[in-house]
Amino acid sequence: MKIAGAPISWGVCEVPGWGHQLDPERVLSEMRELGLTATELGPQGFLTPSLIDRYGLRLVGAFVPVVLHDPDHDPLPGLPDEGTLVLAAATGADGYDVRPELDATGWATLLANLDRIAAALGPRAGLHPHVGTMIETRDEVERVLGGSSIPLCLDTGHLLIGGTDPAELVKAAASRIAHVHLKDVDARIAGLVGSGRLTYTQAVREGVYRPLGQGDVDVAGIVTELGRSGYDGWYVMEQDVILTGPGDRPIENVRQSLAYLDGLLGVG
Repeated sequence: MKIAGAPISWGVCEVPGWGHQLDPERVLSEMRELGLTATELGPQGFLTPSLIDRYGLRLVGAFVPVVLHDPDHDPLPGLPDEGTLVLAAATGADGYDVRPELDATGWATLLANLDRIAAALGPRAGLHPHVGTMIETRDEVERVLGGSSIPLCLDTGHLLIGGTDPAELVKAAASRIAHVHLKDVDARIAGLVGSGRLTYTQAVREGVYRPLGQGDVDVAGIVTELGRSGYDGWYVMEQDVILTGPGDRPIENVRQSLAYLDGLLGVG
């Protein structure tokens, strides 16, 4: 099982005003302290391949919000050229608290762009269904699966919050999964997002994401089913958090999640 870290588990996020932002050296040194050997890139400009290499880590991919639904915008020229590209269908606005509805032209453009990206990059690019983007809900995920050839990043938390059971998605479409973000979720708080009583940002502050094994996602079943299907890609530890200051210790949640995975694998 190939396990990587991600800066968002240390509260580092591309959204303006997203809590206290730790420095790259602390994030990378704490990843190494935990025994992680790889990381995603995080927000543009936060990490560099040379800095990641200096800490003895491997770069496995980058989360890339990109506008896919605008007929006047070509998303291909601006895509990074290294690692796995974890694409989110960005709305064009900052943050993930509101989003517009796609019309027929927007859907046609989005699906066509996904096929263009899949043809150009193959399994190196995957679409990440994500709260507050153009692909969030179960119907939208199914429309992408049925209307394009793009692989998926299975984010167990965003899928559940958006109304898709990630365990069922693995059973139905394991061959489409090229990358995995592992999250656990408090389903009660997630339900408040779905009903509109909390924004996504408020839900993260309230602790919608839990260390693995402490929420309502069937993490064990998902890992087992992915292994049975032959998935051999990365599992990225990715529990979004908002920090209040440098005294916060997000490393402890990641440590608990890694201990849970060790238990699943019979390590220790």
